[in-house]
Amino acid sequence: MSLASWFRWNEPPNRISQRTPTEMVVETLMTELSWQTKQAEKQQRERENEYRKIKTGVDYGWLVSYPKQSYDISPGERLQLEDMCTKIHPSYCGPVILRFRQLVAEYEPEVQEVSRLFRSVLQEAAEKIKEEEEAKKLARQWNTKNKTSLSLATFKSRSRISPFISDIKTISEDVERGTQPTRRVWSMPEFRHGK
Repeated sequence: MSLASWFRWNEPPNRISQRTPTEMVVETLMTELSWQTKQAEKQQRERENEYRKIKTGVDYGWLVSYPKQSYDISPGERLQLEDMCTKIHPSYCGPVILRFRQLVAEYEPEVQEVSRLFRSVLQEAAEKIKEEEEAKKLARQWNTKNKTSLSLATFKSRSRISPFISDIKTISEDVERGTQPTRRVWSMPEFRHGK
């Protein structure tokens, strides 16, 4: 038996599971939510310990053992948040996380408020995405409308007569030559006084 079979160096690397971008966005955003929930819970415990220490004057923190995570989002709320995450385009995933982190740092919410803060960030991002889609739709409509009007304008311009073509007689040419003007052909008929 060779050592390569023991260490599996010759095997091809496992392929990453083929997930859709939407699934990846949902997983990323929900992971961020659970992380921020844990952090908020940890900060809340630290604040309670500081308060207890100030109130009693004695630190019993070394005696207390905390559960890993005592607060959990209800299944119904989790499903609603996951549904809202599906509406987020993958290109907005990073900005949503940054905005969420910014708000968490700014407000330092209680554990129960983190999911509401997350929901507000998701709603804000969904509204922004909707506005941008409407703007793109209007821009497409405007571009197709302008293309048709430009094609009509080019058609009209092709049918015009250029005034600089040399075979068209003008009054100024006749005056310069000192000859009698010939009957003109203009878009308007020539009116003469009759005696």
